[in-house]
Amino acid sequence: MKLDTIVVACITLTVALCFTKFRVSEAADFNIDLFHRDSLQSHSLDSMANESEIVTNLLQRSFNRARSFGQDYYSLQSASPEIIPDSGEYLLKFYLGTPPVETLAIADTGSDLTWIQCKPCVCFNQKAPIFEPSRSSTYKQASCSSKACTTLPRTSCNDSSKTCNYEIQYGDNSFSKGAIATEKITLGSTAEEKVTLPSIIIGCGHLNQGTFGAGASGIVGLGGGEASLITQMGSSIQGKFSYCLVPYLGRMTKSSKMNFGDQAVVTGAGVATTPIVPNRPKTFYFLTLEGITVGNNKLNYYDTFPSSANVSKAIQEGNIIIDSGTTLTYLPTELYYQVITAVKSQMKSRPIRDPLGLLKLCFRSIARVLINVPEITFHFKGADVKLKPINTFIKTTRRSICLALAPASIVSIYGNLAQANFLVGYDLEKKTVSFKPTDCSKA
Repeated sequence: MKLDTIVVACITLTVALCFTKFRVSEAADFNIDLFHRDSLQSHSLDSMANESEIVTNLLQRSFNRARSFGQDYYSLQSASPEIIPDSGEYLLKFYLGTPPVETLAIADTGSDLTWIQCKPCVCFNQKAPIFEPSRSSTYKQASCSSKACTTLPRTSCNDSSKTCNYEIQYGDNSFSKGAIATEKITLGSTAEEKVTLPSIIIGCGHLNQGTFGAGASGIVGLGGGEASLITQMGSSIQGKFSYCLVPYLGRMTKSSKMNFGDQAVVTGAGVATTPIVPNRPKTFYFLTLEGITVGNNKLNYYDTFPSSANVSKAIQEGNIIIDSGTTLTYLPTELYYQVITAVKSQMKSRPIRDPLGLLKLCFRSIARVLINVPEITFHFKGADVKLKPINTFIKTTRRSICLALAPASIVSIYGNLAQANFLVGYDLEKKTVSFKPTDCSKA
């Protein structure tokens, strides 16, 4: 594959910047590996932790992230979206710099800025070697006068070196501070498929603290804002990317796949497609959830609001975010409890308390998934997505399994457990998300 030129963007967090555009002679069609942070391939996995401890941490990260999305949601506007960086559950492998250094970072559709830990560093614990920009011939710090620096929020100028610094504060008080720079990023699963992006603007973090996992070096921003890696790749991938997430089943050995360009097109029998709704902040991919069917009981999303409530069109359209970094699915409180009631009424088993004390509806089971459970279908606008038990229940202990839903404080989120074993394709030119049932372990 040849790329004569690549689209390179002046990066920001959520505000639009002036882009430097290069024409692409051929579309970049390739795929890369994603690893669940609790898989055997991940440096984050605690080999001494038992399965209940792993699930407890996984669920707690999901709750932390969901709460963080809810903070000042309607007043975010052009501010940096507050997310919990540690809560990203899938790690993306890429190569950074010259010579290329293998790097794992959180693949996050709810974030824009791509940043990694750099030496010299006051850093959170990272098992892989920390990136040394002084050893890369393609690393270049951005000047104070560059458009990246003057337009980015929360930047400052180093008076002595005249270079640009950034600062990101996350919702749990985790943070990253460092230099804005350009660097070469290489993506691709095989030598034949490798694609080099020669001058991507990144954050090189020299002071990073908080609830970050040891397996990740930072964050890869895959959101819809002007800052994200997806936007920087631009027309080279024709605005298309997809992923197929291998479901969480204990200590997984299979990697997941992420595709770009023509390889990301989702077609064939069983595809369900729904519009992406333009909303603020642009980082997030907003969809419209119209209802949920449990067995033969259809629950309408808008029936959950009190009749006196003034439900604006802005809330009706784009009322749920699809997110790769959140495990559970979060629903409006009234709809959530209606789903709980509907599932409970159609189960023959008697509910038990969650031994972890985190989820509401649980049953006794030694199996990975419950067999005799009602089918749950999410009705997005124009797309009915039928979920399997592996999407709707999670095993919390050796003898308990729980419904993988939770009430949302403000923001509804369609999490990655519900997306597992679906090929999920984003077409940012057509502004759609498509779902196709797929065995992701074989994809």
